[in-house]
Amino acid sequence: MKRDDTFWRRLDELLERSEIVVDRPRGSRHPRFPEIVYALDYGYLAGTTSTDGEGVDVWLGSDPARRLDAVICTVDLDKRDAEMKLMVGCTVEERDYIERFYNSWPDMGGMIVERE
Repeated sequence: MKRDDTFWRRLDELLERSEIVVDRPRGSRHPRFPEIVYALDYGYLAGTTSTDGEGVDVWLGSDPARRLDAVICTVDLDKRDAEMKLMVGCTVEERDYIERFYNSWPDMGGMIVERE
């Protein structure tokens, strides 16, 4: 068994047991920062809780298989928090977009952990 199998299996189970709610569809603007336009669907897992007290965040890519491809670990100095966000069905190009999304703001950063 690979070292990270349990982590990914547990995340798969969390996805299977939860409804993905897309509250920021592709092309929509961020509610507080209208200059931010989402190029991918973004939402959360209903009935879950992340470090910010909201649902676990999810980026949805274009692959219809909807496999959990990676997670991105983020830090936001303005909010003074760090989170892990799921990347589901994301192509390499979409993962690159998400990483640029978090690293293009002065007080934010993100690092992707890809599934093997």
